[in-house]
Amino acid sequence: MFEALSERFESAWKTLRGQDKISESNVQEALREVRRALLEADVNLQVVKDFVSDVQEKALGAEVISGVNPSQQFIKIVNDELVKLMGETNEPLADAREKPTVVLMAGLQGTGKTTASAKLALHLRKNDRTTMLVATDVYRPAAIDQLVTLGKQIDVPVFEMGADANPVDIAREGVAKAKEAGVDTVIVDTAGRLQIDPTMMAELANIKQAIQPDEVLLVVDAMTGQEAANLTRTFHEEIGITGAILTKMDGDSRGGAALSVRQISGKPIKFVGVGEKVEALQPFYPDRMASRILGMGDVLTLVERAQEAVDIADAEKMQEKILQAKFDFDDFLKQTRLMKSMGSLGGIMKMIPGMGNKISSEMLEQGEAQLKRVESMINSMTREERKNPELLSSSPSRRRRIASGSGHGEKDVSKLVSDFQKMRSLMQQMGSGQMGFPGMGGGFPGMGGGGGLPGMGGGFPGMPGGPQPGFRNPGGQGKKQKKQKKKKGFGQL
Repeated sequence: MFEALSERFESAWKTLRGQDKISESNVQEALREVRRALLEADVNLQVVKDFVSDVQEKALGAEVISGVNPSQQFIKIVNDELVKLMGETNEPLADAREKPTVVLMAGLQGTGKTTASAKLALHLRKNDRTTMLVATDVYRPAAIDQLVTLGKQIDVPVFEMGADANPVDIAREGVAKAKEAGVDTVIVDTAGRLQIDPTMMAELANIKQAIQPDEVLLVVDAMTGQEAANLTRTFHEEIGITGAILTKMDGDSRGGAALSVRQISGKPIKFVGVGEKVEALQPFYPDRMASRILGMGDVLTLVERAQEAVDIADAEKMQEKILQAKFDFDDFLKQTRLMKSMGSLGGIMKMIPGMGNKISSEMLEQGEAQLKRVESMINSMTREERKNPELLSSSPSRRRRIASGSGHGEKDVSKLVSDFQKMRSLMQQMGSGQMGFPGMGGGFPGMGGGGGLPGMGGGFPGMPGGPQPGFRNPGGQGKKQKKQKKKKGFGQL
């Protein structure tokens, strides 16, 4: 999401490039682009008006800073206002002194409320808070079974009394059970409806009165755009909520929900769902989201994902292998699977500053396809060949067998082996100089560090932009690479 919004904002910056300073005349065109960007992103109309007005006021009143051109100054102003619009800081989940902390989940049907409950439970468990899930949705077929299955998947207990019990009684008994078990946090999943109705609201109100929750979180589908903000406001007026969880933020939503919820409803976004996997829930940081919207990346979130995925002991072993040029095909597979656990290639690229607008979806698809090709060839190798890549350099018959087994040409296998040897030598040079993200073998190749992220310039063999002859400067760009930039996938970025 946010691609179209980012492109529109980029158009706004262009209107100020080449200007000496921000003036009332030259800022109007930039403001028109900003207004158009927000409206196309389905941001609430009143929010757009207030936002543009605030940006204009700040831009015209801004002092000219030596060495900073008008477009950079305007970007800073827009960034600050976006952060302010979305709430300025992350608001963490409540942690009650008297345990357990009770979290009531609410929302319409189809927003991913049950899955969000499990995601939140896993997130809290990773932060050393014991949790229990309570299933009160007795209306939707298999809703209780779904929560029980998710609970087993994340190793979190689920309290349920079947589909014939009263939801209020289930919630009350569940909280009592959690208190008896000494659980830190109990998450109560409630029934949703296709639309807001008096019966739904009355049941929610009764459950809330019975369990006195510390948090009432409304789960909202980000695909609904500005309606997400109106829904949050309605729930708050009728029930009283403390915050929202936006789901499906990784989809085709245009971003209006993230930019409207806080301003319209007065309630903060506390978490965002960024994928279907149960691990795909992140705390919402307005400053990081603003940075991503403006195409400036989100390195902090990227590092946090890497830290969650990486085992420090494995990282140290990998570093030693790199320094001794003993990195093998098994290590390569381990690194690619580590990257996959951090999210899609496209998602990772968008978190790297300056990368989001430079890589097309076609390039990303090509990169993903190349990864699969390389993985299939490695899977056709014997254990001995994966451990000792040198065996393949001197044996055409082995390369032919791997080509036949993987469904690729012998030239593809030969290129993979050749590129792998070059990459291993390059990684040894880079690894001995500077370290990058943890566990990534000295950083992201092509980003000034040593090897880890496939698909980047100087990256893994077989990928667009992988090691090429003529690379002379680790962390930089050889003459031959510069010539190949337009032809080779991602190139050296």
